[in-house]
Amino acid sequence: MSMTTLGPLPTGAPRLDVVRDWRVDELIPFLEEPQEAVEAAIAKLLDYREDARAQFFVPPTVQLPPVTFTGHRTYVVVNQKGGAGKTTTSVELAAAWVAMGYTVRLIDADPQEASVTEAWLRPNFEGVPEKERYTLADVLYGRQPLDECTYETSVKGLYLVPSFEDLKHVEFDGRAARDQQLRAAIRKSKVPVDITIIDAPPALGKLSVNGLVAADQVILPLKVSALDKKALGDLRKTIEGVQEVENPDLFVAAAVMTDWSQSNYVPQIAATLRRDYPDTVIAPARRNVKAAAAPARGLPLRALMAQATTSLDYDQLAHILLPVKDAA
Repeated sequence: MSMTTLGPLPTGAPRLDVVRDWRVDELIPFLEEPQEAVEAAIAKLLDYREDARAQFFVPPTVQLPPVTFTGHRTYVVVNQKGGAGKTTTSVELAAAWVAMGYTVRLIDADPQEASVTEAWLRPNFEGVPEKERYTLADVLYGRQPLDECTYETSVKGLYLVPSFEDLKHVEFDGRAARDQQLRAAIRKSKVPVDITIIDAPPALGKLSVNGLVAADQVILPLKVSALDKKALGDLRKTIEGVQEVENPDLFVAAAVMTDWSQSNYVPQIAATLRRDYPDTVIAPARRNVKAAAAPARGLPLRALMAQATTSLDYDQLAHILLPVKDAA
């Protein structure tokens, strides 16, 4: 398998503004009102061109430049709504951090056909007998340690724990994914990776909860074209439940408004996120019509179109969340 080396994006690439104060907070008292009242509040309180434009909101509680971390960090990318951009977020953030000098392991915890393994990155099984091509299911059934299920991909520095259709059985099998199994497997791992990213499935079942229990931080992608308040509320309750019992240090590091386009949905989504996650970075991931070609090529979008808005946005978010590795 030939390997692609990722580096910094071209110098001079346009970056979005980073703001610390966002007037969408003024919309929060109106969020539970009927949609007509919300839209009236937007028209009265906000400057549409300013407050609905693509920009990064970084709360005053988040340090810039970001704090260096040592050891290992685990992120889970989660949203129970399908089509929210979870896999794109997982792959593009992983690629951006690899380009920043980190070694990244991506755990495919999504049994769908559109998952990382089935539709995007391929594990390098070269020289591995078919019966020894282990997957995440083997980890969650306790058959293999995580390191035996970690494979190189076509991107140097990016590793994959693959999953296939048999992962579906984990959700309904009481023998699998017990006793914080994924968390324990990550902690026991000896593979020298700096960051693990768990791409969770579009459901708040056993696999997603395992990811939340195992993670240090949450990345929440959601479509900007539709605001499902009930779905966001259900997810918040699940995160809070995990925080109360299994993982009290878990927090939502970033929310990514995927497939971003300027509309009245932007301030509504942003205000909802500001209300529910006041210490969270809110980022856009702008649309790119050519982005759909990346999975077919088996590479991150930034490896194919470094100047694409989607590539630029995920790269900027990666730098807001973490410094370049070994930067002074």
